Amino acid sequence: MTNFIKTAVNAQRKARGEEPLAAGAFLKLLREKMEFVKMPPELAKREVNVGFSGGEKKRNEIFQMAMLSPVLAILDETDSGLDVDALKIVADGVKAMHTPETSAIIITHYQKLLEYIAPDEVHILKDGRIVRSGGYELVEEIENEGFDKF
Repeated sequence: MTNFIKTAVNAQRKARGEEPLAAGAFLKLLREKMEFVKMPPELAKREVNVGFSGGEKKRNEIFQMAMLSPVLAILDETDSGLDVDALKIVADGVKAMHTPETSAIIITHYQKLLEYIAPDEVHILKDGRIVRSGGYELVEEIENEGFDKF
């Protein structure tokens, strides 16, 4: 996994016209971001997602996002299969990376992740179209009344 993420980080840096990270700087960043998402250091020695539990795969996605610092991240059902502790870690990671310069589109069917993240905007998709937009009140409306009304 370490080689994969180093290749991705340095490819991104090259595209931006930046020099590749030196080995020491890369390892420092790797340890910092693994700590950030509470990933055990031994996972860095594994192949990408090989033998990872569902929660470890999701943390790995957030770890990769933290390493690459994308301007826009699309997270599709990141909360699927997570226990409450892993869900909180994933939500904290997403929140910590949200800045005025960055955005995330989070696709979910469950309210719990959105409770932790507190999204700026909520959009309801039906048949591939946005049928309603609003704030967090839409999440509460769905939780109380279901999707059928849309």
